[in-house]
Amino acid sequence: MKSVLLTGATGFLGLRLENYLKSNHFNVTSLSRSSKSNVVCDISKFKPIFIKGFDTVIHAAGKAHSIPKNEIEEQEFYNVNVKGTDNLLRGLEKASLPKEFVFISSVSVYGLVSGKLVNEEAPLLAKDPYGLSKIAAEQLVLDWCSQNKVICTILRLPLLVGKKAPGNLGAMVKAINRGYYFNIAGGVAKKSMVIAKDVAKFTAVVAPFGGVYNLTDGVHPSFKSLSAVIATSKNKKQPLSIPFILVKILGFVGDFLGNKAPINTLKIKKITSNLTFDDSKARNLFKFKPESVLDYFKKNEI
Repeated sequence: MKSVLLTGATGFLGLRLENYLKSNHFNVTSLSRSSKSNVVCDISKFKPIFIKGFDTVIHAAGKAHSIPKNEIEEQEFYNVNVKGTDNLLRGLEKASLPKEFVFISSVSVYGLVSGKLVNEEAPLLAKDPYGLSKIAAEQLVLDWCSQNKVICTILRLPLLVGKKAPGNLGAMVKAINRGYYFNIAGGVAKKSMVIAKDVAKFTAVVAPFGGVYNLTDGVHPSFKSLSAVIATSKNKKQPLSIPFILVKILGFVGDFLGNKAPINTLKIKKITSNLTFDDSKARNLFKFKPESVLDYFKKNEI
């Protein structure tokens, strides 16, 4: 039975990784700050201590993408995503080294507001604290795996989809439920996303081989199609659209108000621009066949 160390085991993706691995007969040791895990450690502050080695390490722990309100919150991205990764690697050096290491990264490393089918060869241009922390953590992992002859896999993920998803998707579902969600300028902008359970399946397949991969559902739904499917599944009215000129005015007001404003020109640009990523590498090499996010919402409770 293959032994796996899974960090971030109590997180949204971590829970799905753990369930998938255990159901497929992997021997999983979980690590997180929660007492529910096998190894309890805040790796942003301490090096974990392991009494045994592992065949595979899946590093899914990290501070999720959010907009920091101050320097303390900005520093937290470094502490969790970079220092935490470094502490994990140093802890693994004290035990027998794994054969494989999988790092859960993000498409945020590309630093793009818009783009079409961006592939893994694109430059890493992120300037925000989250994106920079993920770039730094990727490099730590790549260097460490190279030095220790460990097979290295990096998965760059877009918006994750699943039941009770956090972040922007969770906010959209909540807003549709309460009847105050509106598409902007028709909601025609397309975004890449992927179902968490498909990431879990692919992780187990790719770990013995290594490489850097974007993962998406391949459909890249628009806000309009996504909100329509969610509204239908919740028996809610179809969301209306706010004219672009009105939102643009609100953006200018937000620019004037600063960080306190819920919307500004940059946020509007992100919402109204297409940003999709190419996952043909995963599809061609490993026959990655994820479920469409829209089909998933039609068949599952959100």
